[in-house]
Amino acid sequence: MAYWLLRSEPDAYSWDDLVRDGGTEWNGVRNYTARNFLKDMQVGDRALFYHSNTEKAAVGVMEITRSWQPDGDDGKWASVAVKPVQKLAKPVPLADIKAEPKLRDLEMVRQSRLSVTPVRDGEWQVLLKMGA
Repeated sequence: MAYWLLRSEPDAYSWDDLVRDGGTEWNGVRNYTARNFLKDMQVGDRALFYHSNTEKAAVGVMEITRSWQPDGDDGKWASVAVKPVQKLAKPVPLADIKAEPKLRDLEMVRQSRLSVTPVRDGEWQVLLKMGA
């Protein structure tokens, strides 16, 4: 199983929207690196749902329920299907993520403009503990 972090502006699509819908198509990503990460995802992988812009915090855990398919008219982009697994007991703010030495190499911190990034096994465990 691989781990990921997927960012969404809560005003556009929030954790509560995902829970209400029971799942969604994670589409609209228009960055080549992020697209390639979407293509690497497999059914059963887990991802943190991260509220970007206003809240700037990881808020829940999702599961990838369908691997990538083409997204957009030209088919050069990718999307995956996700469903909610659990809300974190407490949000994990970006400031706390940046302050944690064990997360200094987290792709989300190093490549802050990407909306889709991988999370290493050890980083995943640290992030879940921070949200417990």
